[in-house]
Amino acid sequence: MFSDLKSLPYEDRLCKLLWSLEKRRNRADLLEIFKMVKGFSAISWTQFFRRVEGVTRGHNWKLYKEYHHGNIRQHSFSQRSINRWNRLSQDEVNAQTINGFKNCLQRRRQREMDCLSVCHGLTVLKSNGCTKLFQ
Repeated sequence: MFSDLKSLPYEDRLCKLLWSLEKRRNRADLLEIFKMVKGFSAISWTQFFRRVEGVTRGHNWKLYKEYHHGNIRQHSFSQRSINRWNRLSQDEVNAQTINGFKNCLQRRRQREMDCLSVCHGLTVLKSNGCTKLFQ
């Protein structure tokens, strides 16, 4: 399952396997929105969000982000997760099951990790082997 990791140094293996607290919270937020939108949650999505009406770029479940002058609501669940949700592709939003959506998020994360990996103060470009950019 992890045969490609055997040849990597310990720090690079940690980068590929461990998620930071922020990334876990972001993933949990997206999963919760998905469950609300698809009806898998007892909480209705209309309690937190408004759907953008009309034609949109990307997927058809874009959520409207209300702007506030204060700092209190800016960091709440409904405000911090909308930008990430709106960046998802149509295929990711159209997943039929929670596990299917989790798989889509995992593939997205893998693509991002393959392009650019930042770990322990080193920025490494992951194309045709590992190349150290700067420390």
